[in-house]
Amino acid sequence: MGAVVGTLTMQTKQRRPSRDKTDDELEMTTVCYRPEGLAQLEAQTNFSKQELQILYRGFKNECPSGVVNEETFKHIYAQFFPHGDASMYAHYLFNAFDTTNNGSIKFKDFVMGLSILLRGTLREKLEWTFHLYDINKDGYINREEMTEIVRAIYDMMGKFTYPALKGDVPQQHVDAFFRKMDKNKDGVVTLEEFIIACQEDETMMSSMQLFENVM
Repeated sequence: MGAVVGTLTMQTKQRRPSRDKTDDELEMTTVCYRPEGLAQLEAQTNFSKQELQILYRGFKNECPSGVVNEETFKHIYAQFFPHGDASMYAHYLFNAFDTTNNGSIKFKDFVMGLSILLRGTLREKLEWTFHLYDINKDGYINREEMTEIVRAIYDMMGKFTYPALKGDVPQQHVDAFFRKMDKNKDGVVTLEEFIIACQEDETMMSSMQLFENVM
């Protein structure tokens, strides 16, 4: 979760000189794929109009066309993990933001997801994370999916972070995940099981609170 927010909010810190309202509204209409109007996005997210303007400038700086495809997303994300291979985790993350499943992320997709991660309720944040882990989108997290996610995280962090990593360590994390999450021991984790277990986990709750004042 921390890697997600840190990466996606990096551009918000790069403030440019202020411009008037007309300039900002005009910029919002000049990309190939025009995003929703600022007023509509402000109503749909937990961001102010000024915050949306800052986010949009950073988004357009990286993606002048107004949309991000998966390869571009992977390239941007890889820059934050130079000692590892972030491609697979970026693939899963891209799919979580691509809510329409059309192979691209528009500005609206970006800010809707970011709004949940940074300003959403606890349940909204946990639901978003659950859907990230639910790779096949069937409403459950199974062992195969969790194993893929854990391996992708280890690949992303790289061998320099875990110099003594052994091949069975990811599986140990998966086993621990299911011992904690799979309350009825049926081999899959439901959304409600996931939310309840996370709420009982102090580490998870602390990580959620860290996001509240990112912007």
